[in-house]
Amino acid sequence: MSMSLLRSTATISGFTFLSRITGLLRDILIASTFGASPLTDAFWVAFRIPNLLRRLFAEGAFSQAFVPILGQARLENSHAAVRTLLDRVALLLTVILMLITAIGIVAAPWVVTLMASGMRAATRHTEFQAAVWMTRLMFPYIVFMSLIAFASGILNTWSRFAVPAFTPMLLNLAMIGACLFLTRYFDVPIYALAVGVMAGGAAQLIVQWTAISRLGLAPRYSPRIRQAWRDATVKRIMHQMVPAILGVSVAQISLLINTNIATWLTPGSVTWLSFADRLMEFPTALLGVALGTVLLPVLSAAHARHDDAAYSTLLDWGLRLMLLLGLPAALGLALLSNGLVATLFNYGAFSAHDVLETRLAVMAYSVGVVGLLSVKILAPGFYAKQDIRTPVKIAIGVLVLTQIFNVAFVPQFAHAGLALSIGLGASVNALCLLMMLRRRGIYIPGPGWRRFRLRILPALAALSAVLILADRHIHWVRLGATHHGGLRALWLLGVLAASVVVYFAVLYASGFRPRDFTRRGG
Repeated sequence: MSMSLLRSTATISGFTFLSRITGLLRDILIASTFGASPLTDAFWVAFRIPNLLRRLFAEGAFSQAFVPILGQARLENSHAAVRTLLDRVALLLTVILMLITAIGIVAAPWVVTLMASGMRAATRHTEFQAAVWMTRLMFPYIVFMSLIAFASGILNTWSRFAVPAFTPMLLNLAMIGACLFLTRYFDVPIYALAVGVMAGGAAQLIVQWTAISRLGLAPRYSPRIRQAWRDATVKRIMHQMVPAILGVSVAQISLLINTNIATWLTPGSVTWLSFADRLMEFPTALLGVALGTVLLPVLSAAHARHDDAAYSTLLDWGLRLMLLLGLPAALGLALLSNGLVATLFNYGAFSAHDVLETRLAVMAYSVGVVGLLSVKILAPGFYAKQDIRTPVKIAIGVLVLTQIFNVAFVPQFAHAGLALSIGLGASVNALCLLMMLRRRGIYIPGPGWRRFRLRILPALAALSAVLILADRHIHWVRLGATHHGGLRALWLLGVLAASVVVYFAVLYASGFRPRDFTRRGG
């Protein structure tokens, strides 16, 4: 089983890596074209809405409620019954989200005010109006993302992980195309990016809908809304979604509050945080989302079989693999932040000062990387048992704690204090989830954890030495100013390659072998 899980995780991580690479290319192009200007801040504020909804649905509430129940329905019911369930869920989802979209378009000025009240200042009227225009254009993206989440849930339940992992790349490609070819057609050039977002959403939906059609599972729409609403299983999914939405919304409320606070800070703060968030998303998406996506269906299946031992073993496997790859990722973000930010974004309108400010946010985010990754593994430990309320209660407490952190850190560290608060909050969230899983006997650590820790420490120390030496001897911003950007990229690739080789060589010397993660009980 573990070999199959590792293969599925590698498949998702591989496609997610390609998606994140295209996402970086997208952000590099945006940084060099528009810099960290007020209008760039306006775009990132407007883009927060589809991005937050992506996290809410594609990686959040809908999947947590839908996938476990769909997996159980697949085991217990006929193909025809499953198809009927999918028809009714898709119908209600589409109708509800179209209503929300219509309300959002009308209420766009209030939505932007809620997210970025600092833009309501008289001196920022142009910036505010741009954010409202782009919010209205991109709000229908919520319909695309909800139906994409629906299709992804089906494909993941049927173990078709590649297509959902691949399609986010289409959004990045559409935005790159808009930046390169459409800006000339708009009086405000950055509006082209909003058009690219909508085109990317449509492309993702077409590809995923085609994939579920090939499985014979594409929903058949009908006007029978009342019948769909009365379906007992649909009601169960909706019932599960309410606490799930609350739980995921807590994390998104924290991001909304941080975005709002950032609009009151130095202009450019929203953009610095957005680019830092892009770098932080690399490990959380490549590993955290991939593991969470793979684990949720198999944990749900283990729960349906009442196989408690397998359930605990799956969580143990996920945590070990997460630490093995997540700890070096956190060190890399912290110790190589200057090289990463300068190499990726320090072109055109993105200045050396922007590099410094973004670097501070990246370093602050790195504190919470392991916490963010752990939540992606530990939370499914509750979701697969259809217990969504426990993570919600923990998340509400973490939201309050995060705002206390903001009060302590923002006056001293400005935008970097916002990133630090999120990182520390995620770490507390993960610790509380772990404690509750242990207390309830859901997760019992397997043998060998002490040996695991002793083996990984020398590798982390060796990796840190490589990264510290590189940061001391390579002047990343100056290198970009005096040489072609390609030379700086080669230096960064060289440092990353050396880090990977040193880390895994020391791991091997310490006794780690690939088979430790391809067998049950690892």
